[in-house]
Amino acid sequence: MDERDLKILELLANNSRIPATKIARALAISDVAVKKRIQRLERDGVIKGYRLEVDPKKLGYNAVAYVGVNVSSESLLEVAHELAQRDDAVFVALASGDHDIMVELWAHDGGEMQAKLKAIKEIKGVENVYPAILLDVIKERSKFPLR
Repeated sequence: MDERDLKILELLANNSRIPATKIARALAISDVAVKKRIQRLERDGVIKGYRLEVDPKKLGYNAVAYVGVNVSSESLLEVAHELAQRDDAVFVALASGDHDIMVELWAHDGGEMQAKLKAIKEIKGVENVYPAILLDVIKERSKFPLR
C-alpha cells in the first residue's frame, strides 16, 4: 500500500463511480495502472465492496437510533443473528464495553421506533435495550480516516 493506493481509496470513497480515467489524471498514471491497482485492492480485501448510501429521512425514516442491547451470555450469538435478520436493523455488531450488541435501527416515526424497541426487548435472551435516538447528524460517517 503506497501513497497512490491511498489516493485511489480517497477518490473512490468520495465517489465510488469515478471513472478510472479521472483517477489516472489525478495521479498522473495510466488508467490501466489504476484498474490494476483497484483490482489488487479488491483482491486483497482492502476494498470490500461498493455500496449505495441513502438519506433515511428522504425515504421517510424520521427516527434513527443507535441501540445498545444487553443479553444473557448464552444467548449472545442467537440474539445478534436474530437482530441481523431484521430489515429495519441496518447495522448489527458484537461489542465490548457498556453493551453486548450495537444496532442501528430505522423507523418512520417515534411511535414505530418505540414498538420496534419493545419487540427487541421481548426477544428471548435480551436483558435490556438502551436506545440513543439521533436528533441531528453533524458529520456523516467517514469512509475511512484519511491519514
